Amino acid sequence: MTHFLLLALQQPTGSASSGFMMLMLQVVAIGAIFYFLILRPQGKARKEHAALLAQLKRNDEVMTAGGIVGKVKEIKDVESNGVTESLVTIESGTTQLVVERSRIVRIGGPAPGRR
Repeated sequence: MTHFLLLALQQPTGSASSGFMMLMLQVVAIGAIFYFLILRPQGKARKEHAALLAQLKRNDEVMTAGGIVGKVKEIKDVESNGVTESLVTIESGTTQLVVERSRIVRIGGPAPGRR
């Protein structure tokens, strides 16, 4: 038993290089966790949202990022200063609102459980 205590208290030889390798291993592990828990799911959600917006058509019920719910009346692409923007006219009650296509967060009916 005393041999195990002595071995545990002894410093390993070449500790500088093994310490650096442990640090690098930890950095790589943290990077992998960050990628799989944060970056990858965000990229997937962004692609799904872009596909959803590409299918947007007239008379779809939508909700904007500001919480306005209405039906799509018109979709048009406008070019200004060399940049093409896609604008959507939404009819909500008796008003009409023009928003960028990227400001639409949901397409379809009301949220589940709400009426």
